[in-house]
Amino acid sequence: MREQKYSDRLLATLRKYHNRAIETAQVIEELITMAKDFQDELAREKDLGLNPDELAFYDALANNESAVRELGDEILKKIAHEITEKLRRSTTVDWQVRDSVRAKLRNLVRITLRRWKYPPDMQKEAIELVLKQAEVLSNSWSIKDFPG
Repeated sequence: MREQKYSDRLLATLRKYHNRAIETAQVIEELITMAKDFQDELAREKDLGLNPDELAFYDALANNESAVRELGDEILKKIAHEITEKLRRSTTVDWQVRDSVRAKLRNLVRITLRRWKYPPDMQKEAIELVLKQAEVLSNSWSIKDFPG
């Protein structure tokens, strides 16, 4: 989610520049602002005590306001940690294209959310966001898991 957000911001800024809607100085200002925002994200990661993968899942789960209100940060952090570990252990190199594996992972996330009493109002959306995050992260998991 964060990667997409920064990518979209950068593309929008470059599009404005190419269309001559903004000057070079404004592009530089936006890049500086983006760098500061990125540093804030890193500080947030450290403050929450989560690694980047866990933070990605935390953000997906915290996207639901009622989950934040009912469960709070500590429980959401525990869920994010658990989901990260379970998905990392359960993903295979080709899981994105195998429906049976995707269904197993979806079920794994659903069971985890239910066990932690994640609010059902947006559970389906949270599961989809978690799986989208897992698709992006699983590529780096595959690389890290194999020495080379």
